[in-house]
Amino acid sequence: MTAADLSVNPHLADRLAAGIAELGLGDTVDAAQQQLLLRYVALLHKWNRAFNLTAVREPQEMVTRHLLDALSVLPHLAPVATLDVGTGAGVPGIPLAIVRPDIAFTLLDSNGKKTRFVRQAALELGLTNVEVVQARVEQYRKASPQVISRAFASLPDMLRLLGHLLPDEGRLLAMKAAAADDDVAALAQLPGRQWQVDIRRLVVPGLDGTRQLVMIQPQGETQ
Repeated sequence: MTAADLSVNPHLADRLAAGIAELGLGDTVDAAQQQLLLRYVALLHKWNRAFNLTAVREPQEMVTRHLLDALSVLPHLAPVATLDVGTGAGVPGIPLAIVRPDIAFTLLDSNGKKTRFVRQAALELGLTNVEVVQARVEQYRKASPQVISRAFASLPDMLRLLGHLLPDEGRLLAMKAAAADDDVAALAQLPGRQWQVDIRRLVVPGLDGTRQLVMIQPQGETQ
């Protein structure tokens, strides 16, 4: 099955549409955006066979684990410039950029083959609101009012690495697969800033297990 076949596959289209409806986003994500989301999956599937960009191999699973997982945070996304740290093959940044063309997204990753794919995907999908940067997060210096990441480390370790990217009025949206209670408690031990934390449970259609969105905002300096 070719990439073109995948992008118009009725089974994938039905799965995506059903998941979007279950997320309560049926009035938010229009038909044209759903087609772009499927084209992204088609591109990812095509490139993945040669460059091993993601461990998720099957397009059906990509719809669930990449598209619907990313879209589950949409109701919590503020309409401000957003930095996706550790974007990998473009998740959650590319799906979010497709459905929120009014938001400027910077997609950051240190892996050259992954950033090359993300640049090409953004180009082919016509995403003028996406900038791709290849750099290590600890070396990147441009702050953003909103940082999002599919959590690549514990919350304390994430803040040690990317805390410098959060201005005083900024916030971090950390997408986590497991309970974050211990991580949240450990934030109080970090030197410097204090952090306000709000945890929201995410239900991703077709995905078993707990998903959480941990929203973290700076609350001044510790004494």
